Amino acid sequence: MSEVEIRTQRLRLRPITPQDSGPLTQAVNDPRIYLMLASVPPAQTKAQTLAWIATHDLARVDNTGHFYAITTAEGALCGVISATRAACEDPFEIGYWLMPDYWGKGLCTEAGAGLVRWLETARGARVLVAGHFADNPASGRILSKLGFLPCGRSPMYSKGRGVKSDHVMMARIA
Repeated sequence: MSEVEIRTQRLRLRPITPQDSGPLTQAVNDPRIYLMLASVPPAQTKAQTLAWIATHDLARVDNTGHFYAITTAEGALCGVISATRAACEDPFEIGYWLMPDYWGKGLCTEAGAGLVRWLETARGARVLVAGHFADNPASGRILSKLGFLPCGRSPMYSKGRGVKSDHVMMARIA
């Protein structure tokens, strides 16, 4: 079973491939990105990125993870968006990041809307969760535009920061 491609007005969400590992590794080594993510360490290697990509096929088959490269309609790689969960009875958790050159253009909101629409129609998702570090209010604004509401706040460990940081959980109920 192959992952579907999701298209929006300006974007294409396509499966992440091993060929993306170089640009993705370079991008996540930017502190403006890894400091805002819980699971990405500083100085991530290409081998670590490839190992992560290698998990995508099984996660898709198990319906526990759907990972997409966010690209422009012309094919330029902009970032990553995903929906993951520990088990099929759990809600999907949305995660995303964009390369800084693409910030402030509404692309993450557009990609998120496309992914949410697909999860609700193709996967029957009725509850989605997401979160952001409190010092990243831009991410919270994106989630709010997608219909997520705050539902909790607690410290969360960030590999990039090496410490627990104030984290806001949000949920969307269809």
